[in-house]
Amino acid sequence: MLLLTAEDPAPRGAAAAPKITIEEQNLGQLLRVRKIFVDRLTGGDTAAQIRDMILSSLAGTHKFVITENPEGADATLRGSAEDLVFTEVHNTSDSVNVRGNVGRGRGTSGVRDTRQGFSLGGGAGESESSRIDERKHEAAAAVRLVNKEGELIWATTQESNGGKFRGSSADVADKITRRLLEDLDRAQRMLK
Repeated sequence: MLLLTAEDPAPRGAAAAPKITIEEQNLGQLLRVRKIFVDRLTGGDTAAQIRDMILSSLAGTHKFVITENPEGADATLRGSAEDLVFTEVHNTSDSVNVRGNVGRGRGTSGVRDTRQGFSLGGGAGESESSRIDERKHEAAAAVRLVNKEGELIWATTQESNGGKFRGSSADVADKITRRLLEDLDRAQRMLK
């Protein structure tokens, strides 16, 4: 029986064992994940709602069994999430103003009464100002998938300002799921 260590060269005539990168190792583990437990997400009050949306989005793929039992899961999804609603204020002000005045005067009093005068005036003006209060909705989540030993298998960070027909929290949950499916597909192609 012949044992090889990492430092030992391959014996003559034998093919060298391919080196596996950490990414390939993680992708291999990702392919073995069937049951996922989604842990509570840290963050603000809306983290629980985003967790529920991630659960729903993952279950909708029919690629994973979503479990409420962490001991029975192949991997646990952990992380943080926040959904913020805030008002952005935009103030603008434009103004154009032109003024002018010219004057001349002369006057004497007494024996000879001389008076002269000249005056010119002017003016113009314009002013415009606006204030726009824009309500914004922004969600973000950073999640990671860890195996039973607590080793990181996969991670992503997603943000959204919402879409035309979807809120920002639902959009973030779907982006997380899409990214996981893309990486799962990439793992299948890479490790064939």
